[in-house]
Amino acid sequence: MTGQPTSIVVDWGTTSLRAVLADNHGQPIASLETADGITTVAKGGHEAVLMAALTPWFSAHGTLPVAALGMITSRNGWVEVDYVACPAGPEQLASGTVRRKLPNGSDLVFLPGLKEPRRTPFPDVMRGEETQIVGHGLNDEIIVIIPGTHSKWARVKAGKIDGFQTFVTGEIFNLLINHSFIAKGSTQPPVDDDDAYVWGLNEAKQSIAMSSLLFAARTGVLAGKLSADQLRSFVRGLVIGQEFRQARDAGWFVENGEATIVGNDGLNDLYAEAAKIFDLQISMGADDDLTRGALQVLHRALP
Repeated sequence: MTGQPTSIVVDWGTTSLRAVLADNHGQPIASLETADGITTVAKGGHEAVLMAALTPWFSAHGTLPVAALGMITSRNGWVEVDYVACPAGPEQLASGTVRRKLPNGSDLVFLPGLKEPRRTPFPDVMRGEETQIVGHGLNDEIIVIIPGTHSKWARVKAGKIDGFQTFVTGEIFNLLINHSFIAKGSTQPPVDDDDAYVWGLNEAKQSIAMSSLLFAARTGVLAGKLSADQLRSFVRGLVIGQEFRQARDAGWFVENGEATIVGNDGLNDLYAEAAKIFDLQISMGADDDLTRGALQVLHRALP
């Protein structure tokens, strides 16, 4: 059962604006999504776009506070919000927020991203994923995996996000499958092949020579061992498998260890399958982790 609406969480990214009307416990009451990503909004136009999306909720429920997160708080967004250094929890994230007022009087709170200053050769960053981790919970010492274009592996320790590392797996896959000669000849429209994906995972688990392994996708086609229907999934298995191999080598997990997959970027099942290949025990987060995490930060940021 959901209660009365008390807050709005806006996850505003590069290609879309997503918003959730939530009760005080983070339970969603209503949601919306538009194609108004930050790249489509002219400079100075963000407030009008946001008000157009949220006015029906404001009209029905009054001046609810709004938490805004994601790329809208980046250098290319509406208001650039500095990163908070980890280790960090809700209190530290709340201290890094930036507050504004909307024309109807609602508080608008821009949430910061998170920075890992200890990563070499340069600091690592995330925007939005830290909110999902907070929403999942910081009570237990766990490893969290957030699949995506830029996948994150994070460690929760002592009630805070203690550290994290980014793997640009999704971006590499998209470049390979759309622009490389290696993946030329893949079936269009794309075909998903579960067996070919697992095949790629197993090959990645056994090989440290990533660039050579990727070329094998091309030679597999030339040799008649890999079909056009299999190619896309095989390459995806190679790149996700390499992420897991590198994460293991970087100390994020050990054989028969445990981790939690948080977020829902359409990749959770693929990452769960990869974890199985790498003997990593997996549990799944909830769909509303981001909303609940944003509200934890929002409630601490407002007086």
